[in-house]
Amino acid sequence: MSYFSLIYLGIFSLIISVLSFFNIIYSYYFNLYLSIDSYVYSLILSSIVGLIFLFKKKDNYKVNVYHKILTVISGYFLLPLILSIPFYLSIYNISFLDSYFETISGFTSTGFTIFENIKHLDQSLILWRSSTQWIGGLYFLFSIILLIDIFDNNLKKSLTNFITFDTSETLKQSFKILILYSILTFFIFVTLKIFDFRTFDSFNLSMTLISSGGFLPFNNLSLVLNSNVKEVIFSVLMLVSFFSIFLTYNLIFLKNRNLNFFQEDIYLFFYLITLIIVFFSFLNF
Repeated sequence: MSYFSLIYLGIFSLIISVLSFFNIIYSYYFNLYLSIDSYVYSLILSSIVGLIFLFKKKDNYKVNVYHKILTVISGYFLLPLILSIPFYLSIYNISFLDSYFETISGFTSTGFTIFENIKHLDQSLILWRSSTQWIGGLYFLFSIILLIDIFDNNLKKSLTNFITFDTSETLKQSFKILILYSILTFFIFVTLKIFDFRTFDSFNLSMTLISSGGFLPFNNLSLVLNSNVKEVIFSVLMLVSFFSIFLTYNLIFLKNRNLNFFQEDIYLFFYLITLIIVFFSFLNF
């Protein structure tokens, strides 16, 4: 792999180590000692991989768009290997294949799961499931920035006012996305708390909503959407990920704003309005 690829994957390995550390603290705080070792192993491995990748000697290899595509695809296979460690080393005797499947499902925000009853899992592993889809959503956004060269001009304008990025500009814009992604996650969490969702559920659901994931911290969503107000709020928060995060990104970071920047989100807005009209039309029959 080139220096560029290792830097890209190394950054995400270190993000995984941060999530592992958070789960260790969470497990200690709530006396979930049976789960701690698995997160320690993932912390050690992700930290080692991340540091090795980041401190590799810089080469002079020119990064082209095909190499960037290969880097993104490699990440979808390699990063879930590290993320699958807590599943594989958990007390639930999960096979490596099932662990990797669960991780891939979360990382791609697909939502398929091997678990039949979520309430039988300890809270730290539920939190880790949500983390896999959170980092997967972030990886997807980073990949758009990385692969901006392959988009047509109209889509480029909806993402950024840059036509292409060099390595330093890619890292700069990706850092902005990380900050915005984290802030929106926190916003969803606080909103859910305000409307009387449990803290644990709010935190997990915020990672699910921001990434458009399918993992839930319980078996049935109706268990928490027990009022009309909560259902409305939850529906509104789902729009945070329905509209491209680059809409908020452009509103905050771009100085020259015009309709071209928001073209994709305008289409999505009219699509949403159409769906609402059709829904209520059939509801009235």
